[in-house]
Amino acid sequence: MSNNLKKGMLVAVLILVTGVLILRTGPSSEPGLPVAGGSSRLSELLNDQGREGYAQAIEDRDFVFPADHGPHPGFRNEWWYITGNLDSENGRRFGFELTIFRFSLTPPGTESSEEVSAWRGNQVYIGHFAVTDGDARQFHVAQRYSRGSLGLAGAVAEPFRVWLDDWSIAGARPGGRSQDEYAFGQPWQLQARDGEIALNLTLVPQKPPVLNGENGLSQKAAMAGNASYYYSITRLQTEGTLKIGDREFVVSGLSWLDREWGSSGLSRDQEGWDWYALQLSDGSDLMFYNLRRSDGSQDMHSAGTLTLADGSTVHLSTDDLIIEVLDTWQSPRGGRYPIAWKIEVPEANLSLTIDPLMDAQELVTTVRYWEGAVDVSGRRGATPITGRGYVELTGYEGSDGPR
Repeated sequence: MSNNLKKGMLVAVLILVTGVLILRTGPSSEPGLPVAGGSSRLSELLNDQGREGYAQAIEDRDFVFPADHGPHPGFRNEWWYITGNLDSENGRRFGFELTIFRFSLTPPGTESSEEVSAWRGNQVYIGHFAVTDGDARQFHVAQRYSRGSLGLAGAVAEPFRVWLDDWSIAGARPGGRSQDEYAFGQPWQLQARDGEIALNLTLVPQKPPVLNGENGLSQKAAMAGNASYYYSITRLQTEGTLKIGDREFVVSGLSWLDREWGSSGLSRDQEGWDWYALQLSDGSDLMFYNLRRSDGSQDMHSAGTLTLADGSTVHLSTDDLIIEVLDTWQSPRGGRYPIAWKIEVPEANLSLTIDPLMDAQELVTTVRYWEGAVDVSGRRGATPITGRGYVELTGYEGSDGPR
């Protein structure tokens, strides 16, 4: 059996069994689905198989805010992805991730009349929640999944809210402040609780949404439709509380929002990606996704965006960055991840070194990947620069590491 065929079958089985489990059992906060055992690859959930009948990301579109914060049900998959670095009042350092994914089990309009029921639904929601406690050197991970029916999970545009049980990302009310204080849109409210960890945060945009790719169309492979609509809010001032065990911390810092939707992404000869989201001390923000082919080489569709302090943007292609891996980490579950890098952007006169807040920031969920808080140091020309951010790594589980 060819590797491509096996990949396609794995995706079909994973989504089918996930849907069956959700339809039978409702929401769950188990650490991983028993079928996958944390070994499936995130890239395999987002490849170009099974996209027939769904809308495709093929051409430019007009983005409309705040409407596009809400769901796009004609497309097979989308996600709301928030990461951030926080400090407590006494200087304790944390990182966090809250992501809610939506996957369609069947294309819109294909359900038969016999299938129409309040208990049934063709939408699956999966949530990942992680907290990095830098001082304690601890990494906490939780996962939930549910069908999008009976109010268990869902997404609405007005007023904006996406939720999975009691995890939610929503548009927050101004709370007595004038709307003029929110120059780049209303604040966001993030809430999540699972076991020992809990977050309650308010996020206020400091820059307008950034359209990645070509006017928001982010092409991931050569075939038309192997793309997503993709925007970011690269800098959100964040305040609230974080709880670990019986200790609650008042925290503040910066967060990053990524929003994507589409019906396919990677081609079958692409293995995974390294995604960097860095907030720098000069007010600029750097995002780059480095797509990797099955032989470990860089894919020509790798791309990113440099957002300057004034909100203006510079599109980045594969030729605009030089990335060097400085260190790796061996997962006890198998696989070796890169975890430290040197990145140079010659045209921006930028040279950065990226180090993890801690090495072991691997999420073991239905899929397994590394996503962690990082520190940045370097120079822009002769001027020293620092920063923080997040890095996501997929396609390394079970591998010998970067090639």
